[in-house]
Order: sequence, then structure tokens, then C-alpha cells
Amino acid sequence: MQKKRRTIKNELSVPQKTVAGILLFIIFMLMIIPMWNAFVVSTSTALSSTQSGVKLWWDDFSLEGYQYVYKVTKLFQPFLNSFFVTTVGVISQVVLSAFAGYVLIQKDLPFKKFITSFIMLTMMIPGDLTLISIYQMNKQLNLLNSYMGLIVNGLISGFSILLMRNYFTSVPYSLAESGRIDGASELRIFAGIYLPISKPGLATVFFMEYVAKWNSIMLPATLITDQNKYTLPLMLKAMIMQDNSTSGTALAPENAVMATIIISTIPLLLIYIFAQQYLLAGMNLGASKE
Repeated sequence: MQKKRRTIKNELSVPQKTVAGILLFIIFMLMIIPMWNAFVVSTSTALSSTQSGVKLWWDDFSLEGYQYVYKVTKLFQPFLNSFFVTTVGVISQVVLSAFAGYVLIQKDLPFKKFITSFIMLTMMIPGDLTLISIYQMNKQLNLLNSYMGLIVNGLISGFSILLMRNYFTSVPYSLAESGRIDGASELRIFAGIYLPISKPGLATVFFMEYVAKWNSIMLPATLITDQNKYTLPLMLKAMIMQDNSTSGTALAPENAVMATIIISTIPLLLIYIFAQQYLLAGMNLGASKE
């Protein structure tokens, strides 16, 4: 007689599903309500946007805030500054992280464990503690109020390096050995074998670092005082702190501030739509990795 195989059901009970659904709904609402409130305020009149409390619907629908941003605030230059600094910086960071991750998977690399531990140690140091030393170093290198200063600082990320290292370890080492036997150089093995297989990892690093660099405010606030070099977060900070960042003497109304926030999120949404399939593939790879 054939023995019946026991099937293990990996399913939640009805009460567990109910609790999980309620928790997910609460988390979803906590994430979506602030953004929806910003959108409603940005599309309200200046008078309606000054009312306190969370706005989930319109009292008076209006595009005054976006018109104010277009006509009064000098938002185009900060937008270009953020786009240039973030794009160039993140592309360079992805390339360097991929190179470093490839080096860390080499079996004959001396002091490999020590180097990996040191990279992990750098991730434990809060970035705010290094702002003074970063300012002094950039001052000595004449990188204050420059795009190069915003690009170079934070160019190396320990998290990105270790993430790429983990993705490269999922690539069978025998593929690299076969390439070496065929006479391929390390650069060709890296570019022809590891990078195509690790596209989800590259997309994950690119997206995460792009979001972080696009929203960064501490580093630009430390290095930049010239308003012509302002990034979007700095411009938004100037508007919120009632700085003289707009043409004229009038302070930016609340709906214009929220309109700036909405505009600043558009590039991130577009990048997420483009990178979504790679991010999902990366999560599936991590779930099935032995």
C-alpha cells in the first residue's frame, strides 16, 4: 500500500486573516492619508488651505497653488539641480557599488571578512555626526556651493555595496570559472555575466539610492548657501521656513507649499513604475535564494 503523503497547509486561519487584513489596512491608511491630504491642500484655494486639521476632501477646488508655483516661485532651477545631482550621483554610486560587490565575492581576496566587517561598521555611524567634518573637508577642497560637492559626498554606500555583494553571490561561481578558462578578462566576466544576471539588484540599488538622494536635505543644507544651487528639498525648506526664496515679498501660501511637495514626488513615481518589475524580481530572487 502506498503511504499517503501528509500535506502541510501554509494558510492562516480566519481570525488570523482578519487581524492581518485590519493591520494592513491601518498601515495603508497611515501611508496614504498624508499624501492625499497634501494633494487636497495643493488643489484648494489659498484661504481653504490655511484651515487647520487634516483635509480629506475639497471645500473649494482650485489650482491656485500650482499657478503660484509656476508664476511666482523659481522652482524650475531647483528641479533641474536635483535631477542633475541625483541622476549623476546615483548612476556613479551604482557603478562603484557593483564593482565593490564583485571584488568582495572573490575567493582569493585577502582580508575579505575584515573588509566586509569594516563596511558594516560604517553603516552604524549616524550621518548627522559627520556633517561638521564633511563641511570642513569640502571647504578645504573648495567644494562648497558646487554640484560636485553634492555628487561626491555620499558617493559610496556600504548598504549598496553589501546588497550588490549578496546579489552577486547568487550567481553560480562556475560561470566565472568557465569564462576564465575561455580567456575572458575579469572586466568582461563582470560586465558580461554578473551585471546582466543581477539587473534586479542594480535596479533595487538605483531606486533606493535615488529616493534617498532626491529627498536629502541635511547634506545640501550643509554645503549649499547659494540659492541658484538649491535642490528641491532646500527650496521647499525655504518656503516652509518663510525664507525669502520667492520673487517679491509675499510668503508662499500653504497650497503652493503642498503643490511643490506633489511636484517633487512625480519623478520618484515615474522611476518606481519603470523599476517595479525589477524590484519584484529582486524580491522573488531573495525569497528563493538558498
